[in-house]
Amino acid sequence: MNENNEIEVFLAHPGGPFFAKKDKGFWGIPKGLPNKNEALEEAAKREFLEETGFIPEGELTELGSVKQKGGKTVHCWALEGNLPENWELKCNNFTIEWPPKSGKLQSFPEVDKAQFFKLDEAGAYINQAQCTFLDRLALQLKGKGI
Repeated sequence: MNENNEIEVFLAHPGGPFFAKKDKGFWGIPKGLPNKNEALEEAAKREFLEETGFIPEGELTELGSVKQKGGKTVHCWALEGNLPENWELKCNNFTIEWPPKSGKLQSFPEVDKAQFFKLDEAGAYINQAQCTFLDRLALQLKGKGI
């Protein structure tokens, strides 16, 4: 919650040239693929660290999974917490040929920005398939009287 007692969610914007001028509908939860024999919850924590530079502290609440348009299944957890003091976004980079067919390899951050959004505004920014997570979170919080 923010200082006005409004529920907020933390979303990340993908880095790289394909997403440079795309905003609404392209943010999402920090995510990635589990390593072999890695539990989904542990993979989520590792990927969050790789894409933001920190591991959030707190009790995880499972929000289930969704299948995105491209076929990837995304699992999500929520927790109550804040960013570390003096936090700066730090993430892994990926390398692609850019511009296409140029023969030049360039490195880009996996995430170019990450921030909190009010729950009732996040739906405009998050990947459409992941909106389900916002709905599930709202239902869980309502069930707890929040």
